[in-house]
Amino acid sequence: MGKTLYLECEMGLSGDMFVATLLDLGAREDVLIKALESLNVDGFKIAIKHVKKSEISMLDFDVILDEAHQNHDHDMDYLYGHEHSHEHNHEHTHEHEYSHEHSHHHRGLKEIYEIIDSGNLTENANKLAKRIFEILAEAESKAHGISKEEVHFHEVGAIDSIVDVIAAAVCFDDLGYTDVVIPYLNEGRGTVRCQHGILLVPVPAVTNIVANHGLNLSITSINGELVTPTGAAIAAAIMTTDTLPEKFKIRKVGYGAGKREYERPGFVRGMEIE
Repeated sequence: MGKTLYLECEMGLSGDMFVATLLDLGAREDVLIKALESLNVDGFKIAIKHVKKSEISMLDFDVILDEAHQNHDHDMDYLYGHEHSHEHNHEHTHEHEYSHEHSHHHRGLKEIYEIIDSGNLTENANKLAKRIFEILAEAESKAHGISKEEVHFHEVGAIDSIVDVIAAAVCFDDLGYTDVVIPYLNEGRGTVRCQHGILLVPVPAVTNIVANHGLNLSITSINGELVTPTGAAIAAAIMTTDTLPEKFKIRKVGYGAGKREYERPGFVRGMEIE
C-alpha cells in the first residue's frame, strides 16, 4: 500500500514551508541533520522551531546563513520596499551548524549536482533533489533565453535554497510518500524585486514551471509573492494528481510556517490521507 500526501497551498508554497510541513508530519530530524552534515558546503546552520500562527502550533524550518553568505530572499524590506516585522512565537529551537572547507559562489546545475552527490543521501533523495533543480534550471533557461547548462542560479543558487531543496528531498524520502495530491497553488499579485530588477508576480520561473508541469494556479488578491520558484519546482517534482478523493481518512496532519507576512498568515498544511 502506498502513502498519500495531500498538500494544501492556500497561502502559496516555498521550500522552507514544505520542509517544515514534512517535519511536522513526522520526518525524522536526526535523518535530516545527518544528511545536511554530510554535504560539502559551508556557511549555514539550521533552526527547527515551534511557532504559532493564528494560534495554531506549527513548525518553522530556517536556514541561517553566516555573514559572508547572506542574501535577501527573506528580507521583506528588500523584496517589497516597506517596513515589516516577523510574527514568530518561539517555544523552543534546535540549531545545528555546518561548516566545510569548500565554497562555490557561481553555481550552475553541474556545481549543484556535485553538492548533492557530496552528501550521504539515499538514492531516492539524491534523484529527487536533482530533479527539483533540473525543473528550476529548465524554467530559468526559458525565462532568460539560454541553455539549461548555461543557467547560473542567483536566488536559487544561494545556500539557503540549496539546503531547502536537499532537506525537502531527504524528508520526503524519509516519509515514503508514493502519491501527492496538489489541487492548486495560490499565488499573489503585484511585483517583486530580485537581482534581475522588478518582476511581475508570479515571477517568470514560477509561470514557466506551472506551464511546463500542468500545475493549477489560482491568483489571489494578496500583494506579494506566495509561490517561490523553489516551492513551484518541489510541487512539480512530487505531484501525482490534482484531484482529491471524494472521501478519505486523515492519518496525520502537519503545518509548515512561512517567513513572509501578509494580511493572511503564511503556512502550508499537509495531510497524510488514506
